[in-house]
Amino acid sequence: MASIVAGEIRPVASSVRHERRGARTAWLLALPAIILILLFVLLPIVAVIFLGFTDFELGVGKFRFVGFENYAELFTDRTFRKSLWNTTLYTAIVAPVSILLGLGVAMLIEGEGWGKSFFRTAYFLPVVSLIVAMATVWQYLFHPTIGPLNALLGLAGLPKPNWLGASSTALYSLSIIGVWQTVGFNMVLFLAGLTAIPRELYAAAEIDGAKSSLDRFFLVTWPMLGPTALFVTTISVINAVKTFETVKTLTDGGPNHASEVLLFTIYQEGFVYMKVGYASAMTVVFLAILVVMMFLQYRFLDRRVHYS
Repeated sequence: MASIVAGEIRPVASSVRHERRGARTAWLLALPAIILILLFVLLPIVAVIFLGFTDFELGVGKFRFVGFENYAELFTDRTFRKSLWNTTLYTAIVAPVSILLGLGVAMLIEGEGWGKSFFRTAYFLPVVSLIVAMATVWQYLFHPTIGPLNALLGLAGLPKPNWLGASSTALYSLSIIGVWQTVGFNMVLFLAGLTAIPRELYAAAEIDGAKSSLDRFFLVTWPMLGPTALFVTTISVINAVKTFETVKTLTDGGPNHASEVLLFTIYQEGFVYMKVGYASAMTVVFLAILVVMMFLQYRFLDRRVHYS
């Protein structure tokens, strides 16, 4: 009897040792990634939160704790409120427009019998293009006197605005560039989602009476694209909120703070005015806004998503 019990215990002990050995191997393989996350993600976040409670300035050796003074100053800072509003408006324009255009372009390419590779590459080029390099092109397009956009408006007898130089149009001009940058990336994601939809579902929907393309879109395509659409929405909002390159390169936040967004304001406060403590408080608020937005998106949109 004892030999039988011992024979049963040995395989169990061997299995436990094997699991422990596998767990140690897994931790060793994950260790480099964990160290990188600690060094370049978690520790910087902790440092930013800590500095947000100080009056630390670059070039000044000493600093003191000021509590919530930096955060209290944010609510009375007209520049911060203006940049917050500009960021909200920019996101409200760029995110939905780029999502709709990306979906439309993806569906057109998916239905194209030839030239798919060419159109995918053509629409994806803005994603891999450096905005600093493309700034000259956009400055030419939006030039108030020699730009082709104003030339076309002039031929039509319409007024020719100063796209990047007027307070009333600067942010909308940057929004056009933002949409141009984002549509290609969204298109690729939607193409991946469209490719994963089983073709049999369309045949079944047609048998059930969905004769038109619009009926099949709402009955099959859109529900099956739910996870992809949720991911694209999240990425589009994040990319729109953290826009910086176009503002710095083309308008430098002007004129009169008309195109200044949150990341540009943080950059100005931290690296131009050297007020790192105040810029850190802005960064914490910026991160909090991102977290809240992502939570709300998943809280309300995830319920409507169909996971196949």
